[in-house]
Amino acid sequence: MTIQQIEKQVLKLDANSRAKLASKFLSSLDELSDVENEKLWAEEAVRRHNELSNGKAKSRSAEIVFRNAQARLK
Repeated sequence: MTIQQIEKQVLKLDANSRAKLASKFLSSLDELSDVENEKLWAEEAVRRHNELSNGKAKSRSAEIVFRNAQARLK
């Protein structure tokens, strides 16, 4: 079964069941080794770089990001 097929089946579940499943998945990430965490972060960095390079995402300065975050917290 592919990830897409699993996703399709999971999305058919009621909200409570999806929430329980999501909680289990998130908890399982706490059990990753340092090597696994580094691999996942490296893959995420490559994905984000590709999105920026392909124009699918736009960069923002840290100043703007922090200003927006502070405004949301007020």
